[in-house]
Amino acid sequence: MNAVVIAVCLMLALSIMRVNVVIALTISALAAGLLGGLGLNETIAAFNTGLGGGAQIALSYALLGAFAVALSHSGLTSLISSSVIKLLGQEQSSRNERMVKATLLLALLAMSISSQNLLPIHIAFIPILIPPLLQLMTRLRLDRRLVACVLTFGLVTTYMVLPIGFGGIFLNDILLANLNHNGLSVKAGDIPGAMLIPGAGMVLGLLIAVFISYRKPRDYQLQQPTAGLQAETPRKRNIGFAVLAVLTTLLVQLATESMIFGALAGFVILSVTGVMKRSDNEDIFNRGVRMMATIGFIMIAASGFAAVVNQTGEVATLVNTIGDLIGNNKSLAAFLMLVVGLLITMGIGSSFSTIPIIATIYVPLALHFGFSPPAVISLVGTAAALGDAGSPASDSTLGPTSGLNADGQHDHIRDSVIPTFIHYNIPLLIFGWIAAMVL
Repeated sequence: MNAVVIAVCLMLALSIMRVNVVIALTISALAAGLLGGLGLNETIAAFNTGLGGGAQIALSYALLGAFAVALSHSGLTSLISSSVIKLLGQEQSSRNERMVKATLLLALLAMSISSQNLLPIHIAFIPILIPPLLQLMTRLRLDRRLVACVLTFGLVTTYMVLPIGFGGIFLNDILLANLNHNGLSVKAGDIPGAMLIPGAGMVLGLLIAVFISYRKPRDYQLQQPTAGLQAETPRKRNIGFAVLAVLTTLLVQLATESMIFGALAGFVILSVTGVMKRSDNEDIFNRGVRMMATIGFIMIAASGFAAVVNQTGEVATLVNTIGDLIGNNKSLAAFLMLVVGLLITMGIGSSFSTIPIIATIYVPLALHFGFSPPAVISLVGTAAALGDAGSPASDSTLGPTSGLNADGQHDHIRDSVIPTFIHYNIPLLIFGWIAAMVL
C-alpha cells in the first residue's frame, strides 16, 4: 500500500471518529513519513518545515475573525439580520416559507460565486455575513448542511469553469501553464469548455442536496452565536464607519492580494473611529482570534502534512503505479487517474497545489493512451478539483464551518465535510470520467 493512500485514509477515518482534525493530520503525517521511508527524525523535520506554509493563511483567518467580531460590535450585522428578516417576513405560511428559503439560498449562492470571480475576496465574507443570519435560518428550520453545500458549490465550481478572479488563476496561470509545460499544446480559450462537463457534475450534486438530501426541515436551538458575534444595537454613526471599514477592507485586499492587510485595515478603522471603545479593543480582538483559531491551526497542520507527503516521494510512485494496473484499458486509466487526484488533493488540501504535482506525469500518460487535448484538460483539471470539496483541511469546507458554527451547532466533519464530499466528489468523479471518454 502506498504511504499517501494510507495516510489520507487514516486522516479521514480519525476525523470521522471525532478525533480533532489537527491531531488527525499530525498523526497521519507521522504515518506517511514512516511508511514512506523517511524515518522519525526526518519526518518531524519535514513536518516542522511545512508548518510555516500555513502561517499566512492562519494569520489571515485570525485577523478576519477579529474584524468580524469588531464589525458585529458596530451594529452592522444586527442591521443586516433584522433587515433580511423584515424583508422576507417573520410570519410565513408554509408556501411563503419555501420562497424565503429559496431566496436566502440563492442570495448566499450568488455571494459565494461573486467571492471567487467578481469580487475575489474568497471566504472573507462568510464569518461576517453568515452568523447574523443563523437565527433566521433557525426560524426557517433550514438544514445548515444544505447551506454548507450551497457555499461550497460557489467556492469550487466557479474557479473550475470561469476564467475570472480565482478562476483565472486556476485555469490560466496554473492549469494551462502546467499543461503546456508538460507537452500539451493548448490555448487559454480551450480550457473552460473542457471543464464544462465536470462542472455539470457539481451542478447535479447541488440539485441533489437541495431537492433530495436536505429538503426536510431540521431543528436547531434558537440562541445568540457563542463565538463572540453578539450584535450591538445599530447606531447611525457606527453603521457609516462600519460600511467604510468593509469597503476599505475590500479595496486593500484587492490592491495587496492579502486578506491579512485587508482585515487589518478594516479593524484599524473601526478602532480609531471610536466604533469600539479603546478598553474593548483587546477583548474584541481576542474573541475574534479565538473564533477562528481552530481553522487556523487546521491549515497550519495541513501544510505540515502536505510537506511530509511531498518529501516521501510517494505521490509520484502512486501515480506511476497506475501504469502497472491499467494495461491497455483507456476507461480504467481515466478512472484511476481521477481517483488518485482525489487522494492527493484531500491530502494536500488545495486543488491549486495539486496540478503541478500530477500534470508532470498525467499529461504524458494521458497522451500515451490516446486522450484528446480537451480530454487531457478535463482529466487534469478534474483530478485537481476532486477533494477540494470534502477535505477536512480545505478552505471550501473550513470557510462554511467558520460561519455556520458561530453558535456551536454545526459540526465541521459531519455537517460540512461529509455532505460536501458525498454531493460533489462522487458526481465530479463520474462526470470527469465521462468528459475524458467523450471529448
